Amino acid sequence: MSQQIKAELTDVPGAKLSPEIQSMKPRKLTRAEQRAIDAKNRLSSPWASGVAIVLALLWTVPTFGLFLTSFRPANDIRRTGWWTWFGFPPGELTLANYEETLFGSSTDLSTFFLNSFVVTIPSVVIPITIALIAAYAFAWIEFPGRNILFVAVFALQVVPIQVTLVPLLSQYVSWGLAGSFWTVWLSHSIFALPLAIFLLHNFMKDIPASLIEAARVDGAGHVRTFFQVLLPLLVPAIASFGIFQFLWVWNDLLVSLTFAGGNRDVAPLTVRVAELAGSMGARWHLLSAGAFVSMFVPMIVFLALQRFFVRGLLAGSVKG
Repeated sequence: MSQQIKAELTDVPGAKLSPEIQSMKPRKLTRAEQRAIDAKNRLSSPWASGVAIVLALLWTVPTFGLFLTSFRPANDIRRTGWWTWFGFPPGELTLANYEETLFGSSTDLSTFFLNSFVVTIPSVVIPITIALIAAYAFAWIEFPGRNILFVAVFALQVVPIQVTLVPLLSQYVSWGLAGSFWTVWLSHSIFALPLAIFLLHNFMKDIPASLIEAARVDGAGHVRTFFQVLLPLLVPAIASFGIFQFLWVWNDLLVSLTFAGGNRDVAPLTVRVAELAGSMGARWHLLSAGAFVSMFVPMIVFLALQRFFVRGLLAGSVKG
């Protein structure tokens, strides 16, 4: 603060610094604050802005090309690239691809949409609920082997999903759950828990311990402390992981196809998109339209809650 006062007074013509202000020493920045300043300087440089623009173009141009392709006739898609549409006169555009994608199946596409919501919402709520309880225990409850157990949970993130498919499927079959929503919910929850616990734990550790101590002095137990003190502060972290998990589950094909057994009664939208090309790939021109149909819902969710996504992922990433 003293350094800021000196800088502001120095910029005023004719201003004289009093001996008290001249004697004020600038506060030494913490390591976290210095890192933040250095990162801001690097990101605000012209080189960083140029790299960001290049990356944005590399990401946007193929996406725009895919979007334009979804409106082109099948014959044009097979013969020429999407950039040839910018001729004189411009190429033809049609809604035939979307009509066939939405209504060209014996099963109504609304069934697949409903299945995707039924699969996704519990697969987001279940791991968040369990991870909140586990993260609170790791952060604020002392018990033997806490650090070792937390490292073990964190290490589970490196286990590939493909390694677990056969053991889990065998167990689900023995329980009589194969081909139901329960197998997909449980599998997505299992795969999401390590990352969820890690992110929520880091966010909780950034909350000042004085808040927890004040709640305990007032006689609050763990349940009251969690719901009345911590939970309102955890909204950015919960929202960020919720968005991440929603996008992951909504776009997943492997887990649903493996554990739901391809059953149309529980198949999500990604299964329908995978079927669009046909068994011999004769209708591959429909994949671009199917891709934009399937990405409509997650795009709305991400754009509506993106500020929570960024704020929550950065929580706990910088330590002083």
